[in-house]
Amino acid sequence: MKEDNKQQALRELCLGVDIFPEEVLTWIAGENLWNIWVPKKYGGLEFTLTEGLLKLQELARIDGSLGWTVTLCSGANYFIGNLEPETAAQIFKTSKPTILGGSGGVFGTAEKIGDDYKISGTWRYATGANYLTHFTLNAEIYENGKALLNEDGSPKIRSFILPKNDVKIVEDWNTMGLKASVTHSFEVKNVFVPKRFSFIYNEFYQPQDIFKIPFSVFADLTLWVNYVGMAQHFLKEARSFTSKNILENLEKCIALSQDEISAYSKTIEDEIAAGNKIFDSYSEEIHSSASNSVKNLSKDFIEIYPSLGVKASRNGHPLNQVFCDYFTATQHHIFTK
Repeated sequence: MKEDNKQQALRELCLGVDIFPEEVLTWIAGENLWNIWVPKKYGGLEFTLTEGLLKLQELARIDGSLGWTVTLCSGANYFIGNLEPETAAQIFKTSKPTILGGSGGVFGTAEKIGDDYKISGTWRYATGANYLTHFTLNAEIYENGKALLNEDGSPKIRSFILPKNDVKIVEDWNTMGLKASVTHSFEVKNVFVPKRFSFIYNEFYQPQDIFKIPFSVFADLTLWVNYVGMAQHFLKEARSFTSKNILENLEKCIALSQDEISAYSKTIEDEIAAGNKIFDSYSEEIHSSASNSVKNLSKDFIEIYPSLGVKASRNGHPLNQVFCDYFTATQHHIFTK
């Protein structure tokens, strides 16, 4: 079966569903896509930045929820680089796929008790909640009932990994799009977690170049390709419904975005290979470019949509789904601050 046929079959399986069917999850696991950033010694694909971005864009082009879910969950599996090797092996060297996911917000507390932490809180927006084996979260650190502070007076924050049995999923993801991403909330009540199952962003134990990329840059690029991939899907579907000239601006915006992503990815890989640091000014440039790209893609979507007709607005139609997926994705805070 040709690759296009495989992609179309996946797209059909994802169309109109609130949760991925087992066939889709089996395919993701079979392709080892949860582990695109995980080192080979832990059973991962160990993709370079460029390889991973191309794969994530391809998945988003197939289906918005598919790309978004694999991006966020493989992005959580990326935290293997922040874990001590013994802990990484315990979590990832298992007979079944390890799937991490969670919340980037600080919605709870971790009371330090000896070398352990007692965690409580409710965290929102855990993409892939129903598919996960482990949940990640950020918490404010307390000791003896008092918040611990950094030297600048800000609260101390630490990140934790909990097995799914230690959390309660709160099924509150009720949105117009990205439905199968099942981005639910989850609760944790007085769960004790050993220190070895915690980590700090940008402190790495693995040698691969992918872990030398500032996390903010990694997040910007991996999410950016999702918007571009969904835009490509929208463009493909829209060609059957409207004239070519109406689609020209979107085509140009997609091409420009792809060129920018490719250039940034290559520069980052080259700089890291040369032993150079990615400076804050370059990180800010990438973020600005990504934000402007998403803003322009959104404008083009809105300009095109009125010309597509009622059929494109019907529930269950691919154009309606990709439109809803895309604009649900734009509600992520990363490019809208």
